[in-house]
Amino acid sequence: MSRSCELTGKAVQSGNNVSHANNKTRRKFLPNLHPVTLISDVLGQRFRLRVSAAALRTVEHRGGLDAFLLKADEKELSMRARLLKRQVAKKVAETAA
Repeated sequence: MSRSCELTGKAVQSGNNVSHANNKTRRKFLPNLHPVTLISDVLGQRFRLRVSAAALRTVEHRGGLDAFLLKADEKELSMRARLLKRQVAKKVAETAA
């Protein structure tokens, strides 16, 4: 399992630890990931995703998983999230018609 957010694509970054004497050693900046269960209102199902804390706040701000996925760019989403986005978009189009 990779250390990246399934919704925003945030992943491990690398950088330097810099000491007071300006010595530099390599380090990793890990994203703040949490396994959460998000509910899709349109599909009526729960989905377990590994999401960053920032993405979780964004999901709440946009009004839920469905609204987040419809507005999200597919390049940032994981393969599972892309599949969810397509399912939600299909279901929304069916109910609108």
